[in-house]
Amino acid sequence: MDTSAIIDSFIEFKDDKNIDRITLMGLLEQSFRALLIKQYGSDENFDIVVNANKGDLQIFHNKIVVEDEKVVDINSEISLSDALKIEDDFEIGDEVAIEKKIVDFGRRAIQTLKQNLISKVLEHDYDIIHKSYKDRVNEIISGDVHHIRHREIILIDENDTELILPRDEQIPSDFFRKGDTVRAVIKDVLFNKGKPRIVISRTSPAFLERLFELEIPEIADGLIVVKDVKRVPGEKAKVSVESYDERIDPVGACVGMKGSRIHSIVRELGNENIDVINYTDNLKLFISRSLSPAKITSININEETNKVDVYLKPDQVSLAIGKGGFNIRLAGQLTGYEIDVYRDIDEDEDVALSEFADEIDQWIIDVFKSIGCDTAKSVLELGVEELSRRTDLEEETISEVQNILRLEFEE
Repeated sequence: MDTSAIIDSFIEFKDDKNIDRITLMGLLEQSFRALLIKQYGSDENFDIVVNANKGDLQIFHNKIVVEDEKVVDINSEISLSDALKIEDDFEIGDEVAIEKKIVDFGRRAIQTLKQNLISKVLEHDYDIIHKSYKDRVNEIISGDVHHIRHREIILIDENDTELILPRDEQIPSDFFRKGDTVRAVIKDVLFNKGKPRIVISRTSPAFLERLFELEIPEIADGLIVVKDVKRVPGEKAKVSVESYDERIDPVGACVGMKGSRIHSIVRELGNENIDVINYTDNLKLFISRSLSPAKITSININEETNKVDVYLKPDQVSLAIGKGGFNIRLAGQLTGYEIDVYRDIDEDEDVALSEFADEIDQWIIDVFKSIGCDTAKSVLELGVEELSRRTDLEEETISEVQNILRLEFEE
């Protein structure tokens, strides 16, 4: 077997790995040099001549001609009598270039050479993939579902590169079948056992930000900028935006007529509720906007503790907190402050017991309502023993409820 036969045997393999012939010849030279070092201890006395256009490679072993009795190192020296067998005009001190054939290395060495070349081609291919995708972190990418596993989904993109969508990077409502096209952002590019592992995400805030850039021309053109994104994937998100053009309403531009622009984004995210907020340097105003749709009565900011006390009318408290507490949690993340909500009530004003659903279990509220106590003051006006007798609730539970209700009026 000659070098061209080995090269030809890798042509199909080369095409599968998107590696050009010139690069392949370079890797082949590296593989031969590794073989020479292994067999001779060094490749210093060897020349490897590569002809990438022809797909050929030649190896020459260079030796210095010495007197017959003075050969000390057979790897770097050749006797005059042996040199004259090659050409009859060699003299002592001349350099002889002896071409080495692949068969001279032996069958085992040739097999090792092939394995080494395969390893180098794969390594080169993996390095190209790693570099190209590493520069695309946080970019949107599409892939077709190839295989569904318990903890992750394997997708193939347009370059036939494998993408990994872990379970914890999927929106809870996501459900995909083999062949489905899925969009996500590249979250990380890692090496796992020598192979690149491209991890994508649909829960990353960057995914929502990239969707805004795709769907809203003013953002793509740089007229509106996305300042920050906070998400509870599949549930709720808050996006702060700012306009660089006073004539453009950033919130209106993002939402669109009757929600036309944001609708496709909401659908992509499994009906995730998205609040678009107009960013401002006015902290009080920004906090107030971040708690939308609740209407704020007053705000006290403590910059030393990084805490904010927000006062609202009783009917606005549940709106500020939101389902599952998502609204107030995301507002805190967006503004960077810990937000505490308080009911703002007049001294003589009573509060419906249902307004305390975020602090008192609903079944306990229902028990009080069953005996006619449907407001805070109606519960406070009766003693613990009397309420226990009427409701069969434990006195400790009743005391805890009254303490919660009493705090509202003490504030």
